[in-house]
Amino acid sequence: MTNIFYSIKESDSVANKIISNLDTKVLAIKGEMGAGKTTLIMALVSELGGIDTGSSPTFGLVNEYHKADGELLGYHFDFYRIEDLAEVLDLGFEDYLAQDCWIFMEWPEKITPLLPEDCQELQLQILGPEERSLEIKTP
Repeated sequence: MTNIFYSIKESDSVANKIISNLDTKVLAIKGEMGAGKTTLIMALVSELGGIDTGSSPTFGLVNEYHKADGELLGYHFDFYRIEDLAEVLDLGFEDYLAQDCWIFMEWPEKITPLLPEDCQELQLQILGPEERSLEIKTP
């Protein structure tokens, strides 16, 4: 387990630390509303060479990110509005997981039975208006 304390302004440097501490490309990012899950994911995408910027895919459920050469970088899921696991299966979630790319998931606790074994959990906590803690849990 690794703990990182940071300010939101340091999200880019924190993304680099996270990447260096991972053994998987499948990330389950937990935290209360406003903890900075989307901000952290966008920093990870940028650090990994992604050219896409955007927001949380709350209404569309999934965003797709690419590198400058057009290669697929990964997918960003937001399961906040999911009410039934069938919605996730109908989305083709298992097909997304089968690809060799990054998978970033917000609100993964809504789909716990569908999470793969190699999923790495990141737990964000709000410490103050700009301060956060991040726990990289051992799988």
